[in-house]
Amino acid sequence: MKTCLVVDDLKVIRKVARHILETLDFTVREACDGQEALQCCLESVPDVILLDWNMPVMSGMDFLRALRDSDITQRPKVVFCTTENGMAYIRAAIEAGADEYVMKPFDRETLASKLQIVGMA
Repeated sequence: MKTCLVVDDLKVIRKVARHILETLDFTVREACDGQEALQCCLESVPDVILLDWNMPVMSGMDFLRALRDSDITQRPKVVFCTTENGMAYIRAAIEAGADEYVMKPFDRETLASKLQIVGMA
């Protein structure tokens, strides 16, 4: 079974994402900020990460840079999930190592199509 780490400071977003992902046959773990997410990845690398942009402690972009600089050899797919929709944000996310980008709020079909694009569906 594929694994997904949902990283968002809002519990309701994590809950909605978990529900959708579980219907798509993912095993789901959650983290409330980038620092907690990095720790989760060091313990067990997920297949894919659904990553929020704006979070306290460590932002999504800071997490992505830290993940890239870590000793982790197996690189998970990263789907940024955010309300930031400007082309500059999307470009910055892709340049930092994100594989895809999804806007909040999202539904099952949107998330499933993004996961398919990154080879996870």
